[in-house]
Amino acid sequence: MQLDALRKLITDALEELKAHDIKILDVRGIATFTDLMVIASGTSTRHVKALADKVMEKSTLAGVRPLGVEGQQEAEWILVDLNDVVVHVMLPQTRDFYNLEKLWAMHDRAGANRTVNG
Repeated sequence: MQLDALRKLITDALEELKAHDIKILDVRGIATFTDLMVIASGTSTRHVKALADKVMEKSTLAGVRPLGVEGQQEAEWILVDLNDVVVHVMLPQTRDFYNLEKLWAMHDRAGANRTVNG
């Protein structure tokens, strides 16, 4: 699956279940493990889990199986590794604490750090 199509599939899945503050970081050339990172927030652990499950469901139906999934038990931060895209779904307080956007923003290719929804 093309990178842009995978990015759209992921953001559509997250938007379908009302994820908050979806951000896309282009880390090609600075990270060896992925091309894009998608970061989104859920309102509760149940919401975080539902968002991650929806991403996994939609990607699997499109023929992209997750290489790995971490954090499902606690559901404060679930990472879904789709190889070309790594998806981070977090509770707002967990997201604020780890601040991945700031960590990767200085490396984000060509200012590609974008917000999908407000």
